[in-house]
Amino acid sequence: MRGKICPALFAAILFSTVLTAQNNVRVTSPDGSHTMEIHQSTRDGKFHLEYEVTYRGRHVILPSELFLDIDNTVWENAIGKRFERPETWMESFEWDSMDTFSRDTTWHNAFGERSTVSDSFNGAVIHLTRNDKCLYRLDLELRAYNEGVAFRYRLPMHPDALYHRIKADNTEFSFPEGTLALHAPWAQGFYEFRPLEGWTDEAERPMTLKIEDDLWAAVGEAGVIDFPRGKLRLSKDKPSTLVAALNDNATDIVTPYDMPWRVVMAADKAGTLMEHNDIFLNLNEASAIADESWIKPGKILRETTLTTENSIACIDFCARHNMDYILYDWKWYGPAYDFNTDATKVVAPIDMPKVIEYGRSKGVGVWVYVNQHALQKQAEDLFPVLAEWGIAGIKFGFVHFTSQHWSEWLHRLVRLAAKNGLMVNIHDEYRPTGYSRTYPNLLTQEGICGNEEFPKASHNTILPFTRMLCGAADYTVCYFDPRLKHTTHAHQLALPVIFFSPLQTLYWYDSPKRIVEVPELEFFDNVPVVWDDTKVLCDKIGECVAIARRSEEKWWVGMIGGDEEGTHEISLDMLEAGRFYAVKVYYDSPSVNTVTHVGVAEYAVTGGQMLKFHLHCGGGAAMEIRPIDARQARKMARLTPKTVL
Repeated sequence: MRGKICPALFAAILFSTVLTAQNNVRVTSPDGSHTMEIHQSTRDGKFHLEYEVTYRGRHVILPSELFLDIDNTVWENAIGKRFERPETWMESFEWDSMDTFSRDTTWHNAFGERSTVSDSFNGAVIHLTRNDKCLYRLDLELRAYNEGVAFRYRLPMHPDALYHRIKADNTEFSFPEGTLALHAPWAQGFYEFRPLEGWTDEAERPMTLKIEDDLWAAVGEAGVIDFPRGKLRLSKDKPSTLVAALNDNATDIVTPYDMPWRVVMAADKAGTLMEHNDIFLNLNEASAIADESWIKPGKILRETTLTTENSIACIDFCARHNMDYILYDWKWYGPAYDFNTDATKVVAPIDMPKVIEYGRSKGVGVWVYVNQHALQKQAEDLFPVLAEWGIAGIKFGFVHFTSQHWSEWLHRLVRLAAKNGLMVNIHDEYRPTGYSRTYPNLLTQEGICGNEEFPKASHNTILPFTRMLCGAADYTVCYFDPRLKHTTHAHQLALPVIFFSPLQTLYWYDSPKRIVEVPELEFFDNVPVVWDDTKVLCDKIGECVAIARRSEEKWWVGMIGGDEEGTHEISLDMLEAGRFYAVKVYYDSPSVNTVTHVGVAEYAVTGGQMLKFHLHCGGGAAMEIRPIDARQARKMARLTPKTVL
């Protein structure tokens, strides 16, 4: 069974949860911003369960059906029982009872966007019982956080029915008329605003929606561990309504069983959704790894020639540029798409022991790519071998993640990797749902249309408020590749701050022989990959994004523009008002005589000051900000509100 809750948590306590005589429940977040209401009604003699969500008194989700369809005919036939079955599984339920609970804690995240995470919510569990001879039961668990609301179906242990066959989760999400959704057809697809009408395909989650200029929402899922990945489709008969869409036609589970969380976030701004994305981690169990000291986030360089000589050169480059790992990409062990290939044998001209030992002497570790075929065939034998070699981590390649089977298989491999002291990066279609809280050796994953596809700049301004809501992304930052036609080098320089990843892939298509030692590479050298705090300074989707992240006393800022040039302002409100800081700015400057045309300048600023940037088409800027005293500030050039960088 997954998702067990400590019995002490279920102590009945008083807070903003109300049970009325009409079997209505209201759960409100600790700060009063988010409210979820459950309504039970009987129509045409059938049981119906609906919910609605408000944010600061405004409707985010209008009354929407909670609908789970289960078919236990196979089990009933197997044991020789015949029950008079209702047309749909939920229509004969009755309201039984309810428990209330809450939590108000914090936890430390050494691998995230914020080192201190607040886990505070009010919640309830509604117990439902079928009024027929089957005696099936269903629990609905609700949680209201300051960041959003979440709910899940829980199937308690049945005295006879050991398993259930879930045919469909047709949970609805009905939005106010005129809502626009940022629609992407698949995880590595492109986004576009669409009204909630007229499209027939399924859309990716988390899905971000604009209800009004000052009201944004997101629908996602958390805790998808041994369950099919979900998408969203339009209702066929209910306007402005999304419906959950599972990959499998049927999913078999053994009771007791907790289904994944459905998450609804709301905020005044798109940027606030991103600042509140720890809700996905909070809906997963705490770390199962007692000693996390071996899990070391860092920056990684791909070794492309698969030779000992070039491996040594890559390690030397990493040592000079404060990078932590090299990656052997596919074919180091032979054909990746062949089940007959043995990944415990190095077939490329690589002296693996020599490379690993040399890397250890330079403080640089080694990761290896392993394709689905080898993972499927020999993971149990392979992982101990890689650990014995001294490999730091594995990049899973071309894995399936759609069905219940592949979901369970993939997360089992993450646990197996942890058992063998191996970190993990998952490619390709895997989207996170918070499992890295439970197994933080899962540093990052793809599930994103990254720099391998050379997308337009506007695409990069959308990702922070869509895909990045649910967790880290391996965007595979490029820098010197001539195919970078849509973005400038300053834009690229800002991306390790814009796109969070505890394993940050840099120079994806580059090699030490091709990399030019231009001055601005010091930003890549010095930028951290995990953070103590994160703030969104600009959230103009399609036009401009600016994100500030703090590591100890320093702040790092990434700013990127869209496909059109323009002037944009950001406020340094995250800095202490009146205090002096030195800001080192990396910006596009055609007059700079380097191959990248990036200028570097340092100025004194004060907390709360406004900065103005004129961004080229696909342009950007990156900043490193450190506190200084007044004497140091007097010796530096000052930025004024009239200065345009």
